[in-house]
Amino acid sequence: MDTQPAAARAVLARDAILSSLRERMIAFAASRISRDAAEDLAQEVLLLLHEKYGQVERLEELLPLSLRILRFKMMSQFRKSHRRGEYSQVAVDGLPLAGSDPTPEAQLARKEATQRLTAAIARMGARCKELFRLKLQGMTFPEIQVRLGAGSINTIYTWDFRCRKQLLESMGGGWERQP
Repeated sequence: MDTQPAAARAVLARDAILSSLRERMIAFAASRISRDAAEDLAQEVLLLLHEKYGQVERLEELLPLSLRILRFKMMSQFRKSHRRGEYSQVAVDGLPLAGSDPTPEAQLARKEATQRLTAAIARMGARCKELFRLKLQGMTFPEIQVRLGAGSINTIYTWDFRCRKQLLESMGGGWERQP
């Protein structure tokens, strides 16, 4: 004799069907995505089946329906990760940290350029040296005009142009070392 009521047997049968269905969905999804993501998607599908398809109870009907829903959810997840650029992300732990110090070659090139610039300025006239000194101190052209006693701001612009042109010629026509 059967001691369980019919309702209890129906609940146990439905639980067995859903458990079997869950394992099949996880196996299907895990073959294409990670196991954790597959379990999450299977859980979402089971919730959807419970909420919207409560009237479907037979395994023969639930299996194709659940796999179709699972495929749609997987495609949605792929599209979302592609849109966000998650598919091509690299773990941060594997990347080397960028040093803030310049490379030895860059340090040497800067040192040589500084030496060339200092030597070229040393060969210039007193007015150009003073003009460069005031500009390096952060003075504006009107302030330099007052300091040098020029009658017009355009005079300072002309002196600046001529001094920069002379400096460039003194350095060989370019700021970088010529081969």
